[in-house]
Amino acid sequence: MTTQTAVPAPAAAGTDGTPAIEAHGLVKTYPKGVRALDGLGFAVPAGTVFGLLGPNGAGKSTTVKILTTLAQADSGTATVAGLDVRAKAPQVRRLIGVVAQLSGADPAATGRENVLLTGRIQGLHGRDLARRTDELLGRFGLADAAGRQVRTYSGGMRRRLDVAMGLVNRPQVLFLDEPTAGLDPESRSVMWAEIGRLAAAEGLTILLTTHYLEEADHLASRLAIVDRGRVVVAGTPDELKGELHGDAVHLELANGTAGDHVLAALAPVAGIREALVQGTSLSARADDGATALPGVLAALEGARVTVRSATVARPSLDDVYLRYSGRRFTDADQSPVPAISGASK
Repeated sequence: MTTQTAVPAPAAAGTDGTPAIEAHGLVKTYPKGVRALDGLGFAVPAGTVFGLLGPNGAGKSTTVKILTTLAQADSGTATVAGLDVRAKAPQVRRLIGVVAQLSGADPAATGRENVLLTGRIQGLHGRDLARRTDELLGRFGLADAAGRQVRTYSGGMRRRLDVAMGLVNRPQVLFLDEPTAGLDPESRSVMWAEIGRLAAAEGLTILLTTHYLEEADHLASRLAIVDRGRVVVAGTPDELKGELHGDAVHLELANGTAGDHVLAALAPVAGIREALVQGTSLSARADDGATALPGVLAALEGARVTVRSATVARPSLDDVYLRYSGRRFTDADQSPVPAISGASK
């Protein structure tokens, strides 16, 4: 009969006041000069849900790969749970859980087999692993499907299984890379609820990457907005939206409308500022959008600009992104990652 010697658990991340995750000046360039990260940096307080919000190609997944020791930055430093991710990679791996953008579950294995295998890789064995597996399958509503092959699971079930696998080693820091990408609205809502309960019950530090504005607003207590491999602004969702005083005015214009012509027509309108035309979309800010809108419509009509629709709303994270990046989030989401001229191969 063999006995196992208990290994003392490491101190919880951030108990001495240091950030659970910290990155400074991260740079990562891929072949053909594509710079995924361009001096990215941020800090995550312990015990919080922190969102990295940005369009596809902004550098979010590359950041997660570096922080989880799956890739190395060309330059810059990063720590997780107080440990340098490059110098202390094996120790970091024992303290984190990772839910990658693409499912890591074996479709030919059952849900239970996937959780058990993940636990064994993390060094868990015997009754402790069996109990932890049962606990997680039950928590994520997978107990009845535990004996089925994962290929028979729905998309939402697979994502919940991925999270269960990421939690099997009781991590201090959990990385969720686009956890609801590709899910239908109902499954996305269920996953949001699971993540919210997880943060409250476990006291985990969770780093969430997403390109869904509503998801970041709903889940993250703090967030950093990433654009072209850099953090352009960070804070709580309410702080960031609160910096944009007044209302957001959005108009959809007819095709072929010249932006310079539109901006010239709006210049004399009182109370309108930060006007920007992108394609057929006009965005502006106003202290009182409802009061300013009639003047905007009259000025555009006088300039023979056809307005298809107009809305006035309180500031959103899309408006925050627009202010700091100079483009709308949906437009950026379709933009390719820029290459660096003359970068080394």
